[in-house]
Amino acid sequence: MSNVADYPLAVFVLSLLVLWLSTRIGVFLLRRHHILKKEIREDFSVIQAATLTLLGLIIGFSFSMAVNRYDQRKNFEEAEANAIGTEYARADLLPAKDAAKVRALLKDYAEQRIQFYKARDEAKVPEINERTARLQNELWSAVTGPAKANPNQVTALAVSGMNDVLNSQGYTQAAWWNRIPSAAWILMVAMAICNNILIGYGAQNSEQEGILLSILPIVVSVAFLLISDIDSPRRGLIHINPQNLNAVVESLRAP
Repeated sequence: MSNVADYPLAVFVLSLLVLWLSTRIGVFLLRRHHILKKEIREDFSVIQAATLTLLGLIIGFSFSMAVNRYDQRKNFEEAEANAIGTEYARADLLPAKDAAKVRALLKDYAEQRIQFYKARDEAKVPEINERTARLQNELWSAVTGPAKANPNQVTALAVSGMNDVLNSQGYTQAAWWNRIPSAAWILMVAMAICNNILIGYGAQNSEQEGILLSILPIVVSVAFLLISDIDSPRRGLIHINPQNLNAVVESLRAP
Protein backbone atom coordinates (compact mmCIF):
# COMPACT_ATOMS: atom_id res chain seq x y z
CA MET A 1 0.00 0.00 0.00
CA SER A 2 2.89 2.37 0.67
CA ASN A 3 3.92 2.18 -3.03
CA VAL A 4 0.42 3.14 -4.18
CA ALA A 5 0.34 5.93 -1.59
CA ASP A 6 3.27 7.56 -3.40
CA TYR A 7 0.83 8.47 -6.19
CA PRO A 8 -1.96 10.65 -4.74
CA LEU A 9 -3.99 10.73 -7.96
CA ALA A 10 -3.90 6.93 -8.19
CA VAL A 11 -5.02 6.76 -4.55
CA PHE A 12 -8.01 8.97 -5.38
CA VAL A 13 -9.06 7.00 -8.46
CA LEU A 14 -8.65 3.58 -6.83
CA SER A 15 -10.38 4.70 -3.64
CA LEU A 16 -13.32 6.15 -5.54
CA LEU A 17 -13.72 2.99 -7.60
CA VAL A 18 -13.41 0.58 -4.66
CA LEU A 19 -15.70 2.58 -2.38
CA TRP A 20 -18.34 3.10 -5.08
CA LEU A 21 -18.33 -0.64 -5.74
CA SER A 22 -18.70 -1.18 -1.99
CA THR A 23 -21.93 0.82 -1.96
CA ARG A 24 -23.16 -1.24 -4.92
CA ILE A 25 -22.44 -4.41 -2.94
CA GLY A 26 -24.48 -3.01 -0.06
CA VAL A 27 -27.39 -2.24 -2.40
CA PHE A 28 -27.15 -5.74 -3.86
CA LEU A 29 -27.30 -7.29 -0.40
CA LEU A 30 -30.28 -5.09 0.44
CA ARG A 31 -32.22 -6.20 -2.61
CA ARG A 32 -31.52 -9.84 -1.83
CA HIS A 33 -32.65 -9.55 1.79
CA HIS A 34 -35.37 -6.93 1.21
CA ILE A 35 -35.67 -3.52 2.86
CA LEU A 36 -34.84 -3.36 6.55
CA LYS A 37 -37.80 -3.55 8.88
CA LYS A 38 -38.58 -0.54 11.04
CA GLU A 39 -37.64 -2.25 14.33
CA ILE A 40 -34.32 -3.35 12.86
CA ARG A 41 -33.51 -0.04 11.16
CA GLU A 42 -33.04 1.79 14.47
CA ASP A 43 -30.35 -0.64 15.58
CA PHE A 44 -28.84 -0.53 12.10
CA SER A 45 -28.68 3.28 12.24
CA VAL A 46 -26.81 3.13 15.55
CA ILE A 47 -24.25 0.71 14.09
CA GLN A 48 -23.94 2.82 10.94
CA ALA A 49 -23.36 6.02 12.93
CA ALA A 50 -20.78 4.32 15.16
CA THR A 51 -18.78 2.98 12.21
CA LEU A 52 -18.91 6.34 10.43
CA THR A 53 -17.63 8.03 13.58
CA LEU A 54 -14.80 5.50 13.85
CA LEU A 55 -13.90 6.06 10.19
CA GLY A 56 -13.81 9.81 10.78
CA LEU A 57 -11.49 9.36 13.77
CA ILE A 58 -9.13 7.09 11.82
CA ILE A 59 -8.99 9.51 8.89
CA GLY A 60 -8.40 12.43 11.26
CA PHE A 61 -5.63 10.53 13.04
CA SER A 62 -3.96 9.63 9.74
CA PHE A 63 -4.25 13.22 8.52
CA SER A 64 -2.59 14.38 11.73
CA MET A 65 0.22 11.87 11.19
CA ALA A 66 0.77 13.16 7.64
CA VAL A 67 0.81 16.81 8.74
CA ASN A 68 3.26 16.07 11.56
CA ARG A 69 5.62 14.35 9.14
CA TYR A 70 5.31 17.25 6.70
CA ASP A 71 6.15 19.73 9.47
CA GLN A 72 9.09 17.56 10.48
CA ARG A 73 10.50 17.68 6.95
CA LYS A 74 10.09 21.47 6.92
CA ASN A 75 11.85 21.82 10.27
CA PHE A 76 14.81 19.72 9.17
CA GLU A 77 15.14 21.78 5.98
CA GLU A 78 15.47 24.86 8.18
CA ALA A 79 17.97 23.06 10.43
CA GLU A 80 20.09 22.11 7.41
CA ALA A 81 20.16 25.71 6.19
CA ASN A 82 21.14 27.00 9.65
CA ALA A 83 23.89 24.40 10.02
CA ILE A 84 25.39 25.23 6.61
CA GLY A 85 25.25 28.96 7.28
CA THR A 86 26.85 28.57 10.71
CA GLU A 87 29.66 26.38 9.40
CA TYR A 88 30.32 28.82 6.56
CA ALA A 89 30.92 31.52 9.19
CA ARG A 90 33.06 29.20 11.35
CA ALA A 91 35.33 28.53 8.40
CA ASP A 92 37.13 31.73 9.46
CA LEU A 93 38.55 29.71 12.37
CA LEU A 94 40.59 27.59 9.96
CA PRO A 95 43.77 28.61 8.10
CA ALA A 96 43.03 30.80 5.08
CA LYS A 97 43.67 28.11 2.48
CA ASP A 98 41.55 25.52 4.28
CA ALA A 99 38.81 28.09 4.95
CA ALA A 100 38.54 28.90 1.24
CA LYS A 101 38.28 25.21 0.40
CA VAL A 102 35.57 24.63 3.02
CA ARG A 103 33.54 27.61 1.80
CA ALA A 104 33.70 26.44 -1.82
CA LEU A 105 32.62 22.94 -0.83
CA LEU A 106 29.78 24.29 1.33
CA LYS A 107 28.43 26.28 -1.62
CA ASP A 108 28.38 23.15 -3.76
CA TYR A 109 26.88 21.16 -0.90
CA ALA A 110 24.07 23.67 -0.35
CA GLU A 111 23.23 23.57 -4.06
CA GLN A 112 23.15 19.78 -3.89
CA ARG A 113 20.78 19.83 -0.93
CA ILE A 114 18.42 22.10 -2.87
CA GLN A 115 18.45 19.57 -5.71
CA PHE A 116 17.47 16.86 -3.21
CA TYR A 117 14.39 18.82 -2.13
CA LYS A 118 13.38 19.78 -5.67
CA ALA A 119 13.79 16.32 -7.23
CA ARG A 120 10.44 14.86 -8.32
CA ASP A 121 11.85 11.87 -10.18
CA GLU A 122 12.84 9.04 -7.84
CA ALA A 123 15.33 7.79 -10.45
CA LYS A 124 17.45 10.93 -9.94
CA VAL A 125 17.61 10.64 -6.15
CA PRO A 126 20.36 7.94 -5.96
CA GLU A 127 22.62 10.12 -8.11
CA ILE A 128 21.93 13.14 -5.90
CA ASN A 129 22.62 11.09 -2.77
CA GLU A 130 25.87 9.81 -4.27
CA ARG A 131 27.11 13.34 -4.99
CA THR A 132 25.99 14.43 -1.53
CA ALA A 133 27.94 11.62 0.15
CA ARG A 134 31.06 12.50 -1.86
CA LEU A 135 30.80 16.16 -0.86
CA GLN A 136 30.31 15.16 2.78
CA ASN A 137 33.52 13.15 2.72
CA GLU A 138 35.39 16.08 1.19
CA LEU A 139 33.94 18.51 3.72
CA TRP A 140 34.85 16.31 6.64
CA SER A 141 38.40 15.87 5.37
CA ALA A 142 38.68 19.61 4.80
CA VAL A 143 38.03 20.41 8.48
CA THR A 144 39.60 17.40 10.20
CA GLY A 145 42.92 17.88 8.40
CA PRO A 146 43.63 21.34 9.89
CA ALA A 147 42.18 20.22 13.24
CA LYS A 148 44.60 17.31 13.46
CA ALA A 149 47.51 19.49 12.41
CA ASN A 150 46.70 22.13 15.01
CA PRO A 151 44.31 20.70 17.63
CA ASN A 152 42.76 23.38 19.82
CA GLN A 153 39.39 24.70 20.93
CA VAL A 154 39.13 27.07 17.97
CA THR A 155 39.48 24.40 15.28
CA ALA A 156 37.25 22.14 17.37
CA LEU A 157 34.42 24.63 16.81
CA ALA A 158 34.81 24.26 13.05
CA VAL A 159 34.77 20.47 13.36
CA SER A 160 31.68 20.62 15.59
CA GLY A 161 29.89 22.84 13.08
CA MET A 162 30.69 20.46 10.24
CA ASN A 163 29.40 17.59 12.34
CA ASP A 164 26.08 19.46 12.63
CA VAL A 165 25.97 19.90 8.86
CA LEU A 166 26.42 16.18 8.26
CA ASN A 167 24.01 15.16 11.02
CA SER A 168 21.28 17.48 9.75
CA GLN A 169 21.33 15.71 6.39
CA GLY A 170 20.92 12.36 8.12
CA TYR A 171 17.95 13.65 10.13
CA THR A 172 16.38 14.95 6.92
CA GLN A 173 16.77 11.62 5.17
CA ALA A 174 15.21 9.81 8.12
CA ALA A 175 12.26 12.23 8.06
CA TRP A 176 11.70 11.58 4.34
CA TRP A 177 11.64 7.85 4.99
CA ASN A 178 9.19 8.29 7.87
CA ARG A 179 5.84 7.74 6.18
CA ILE A 180 2.37 6.72 7.32
CA PRO A 181 2.58 2.95 8.07
CA SER A 182 0.96 0.53 5.65
CA ALA A 183 -1.12 -0.83 8.53
CA ALA A 184 -2.77 2.57 8.96
CA TRP A 185 -3.66 2.70 5.26
CA ILE A 186 -5.05 -0.83 5.36
CA LEU A 187 -7.16 0.01 8.41
CA MET A 188 -8.52 3.17 6.77
CA VAL A 189 -9.41 1.38 3.56
CA ALA A 190 -11.04 -1.55 5.39
CA MET A 191 -13.14 0.81 7.52
CA ALA A 192 -14.12 2.86 4.48
CA ILE A 193 -15.23 -0.27 2.60
CA CYS A 194 -17.31 -1.47 5.55
CA ASN A 195 -18.94 1.95 5.92
CA ASN A 196 -19.85 2.17 2.25
CA ILE A 197 -21.34 -1.32 2.30
CA LEU A 198 -23.48 -0.25 5.26
CA ILE A 199 -24.51 2.94 3.46
CA GLY A 200 -25.59 0.92 0.44
CA TYR A 201 -27.38 -1.63 2.59
CA GLY A 202 -29.24 1.12 4.41
CA ALA A 203 -30.56 2.76 1.19
CA GLN A 204 -34.33 2.92 0.91
CA ASN A 205 -35.07 4.10 -2.64
CA SER A 206 -33.54 4.40 -6.11
CA GLU A 207 -33.05 8.15 -5.83
CA GLN A 208 -30.94 7.69 -2.69
CA GLU A 209 -28.98 4.96 -4.45
CA GLY A 210 -28.18 7.25 -7.36
CA ILE A 211 -27.28 10.47 -5.52
CA LEU A 212 -26.61 10.05 -1.81
CA LEU A 213 -24.67 6.83 -2.23
CA SER A 214 -22.05 8.70 -4.26
CA ILE A 215 -21.34 11.29 -1.56
CA LEU A 216 -19.44 9.17 0.95
CA PRO A 217 -17.14 7.51 -1.63
CA ILE A 218 -16.24 10.93 -3.07
CA VAL A 219 -15.64 12.56 0.33
CA VAL A 220 -13.53 9.69 1.66
CA SER A 221 -11.55 9.48 -1.60
CA VAL A 222 -10.77 13.20 -1.40
CA ALA A 223 -9.61 12.70 2.20
CA PHE A 224 -7.35 9.84 1.09
CA LEU A 225 -6.01 12.03 -1.73
CA LEU A 226 -5.12 14.84 0.68
CA ILE A 227 -3.47 12.49 3.19
CA SER A 228 -1.45 10.79 0.45
CA ASP A 229 -0.42 14.12 -1.08
CA ILE A 230 0.84 15.55 2.21
CA ASP A 231 2.59 12.31 3.12
CA SER A 232 4.32 11.95 -0.26
CA PRO A 233 7.50 14.09 -0.28
CA ARG A 234 8.09 14.13 -4.05
CA ARG A 235 4.76 13.59 -5.81
CA GLY A 236 1.47 15.40 -5.74
CA LEU A 237 0.91 19.11 -5.28
CA ILE A 238 2.17 19.76 -1.75
CA HIS A 239 5.97 19.81 -1.49
CA ILE A 240 8.67 21.16 0.80
CA ASN A 241 10.01 24.37 -0.68
CA PRO A 242 13.72 24.71 0.28
CA GLN A 243 13.32 28.43 0.86
CA ASN A 244 15.79 28.50 3.76
CA LEU A 245 18.46 26.71 1.73
CA ASN A 246 17.80 29.05 -1.19
CA ALA A 247 18.28 32.02 1.13
CA VAL A 248 21.54 30.56 2.43
CA VAL A 249 22.83 29.97 -1.11
CA GLU A 250 22.00 33.57 -2.05
CA SER A 251 23.82 34.85 1.02
CA LEU A 252 26.87 32.69 0.25
CA ARG A 253 27.01 34.09 -3.27
CA ALA A 254 27.01 37.65 -1.97
CA PRO A 255 30.48 39.30 -2.06
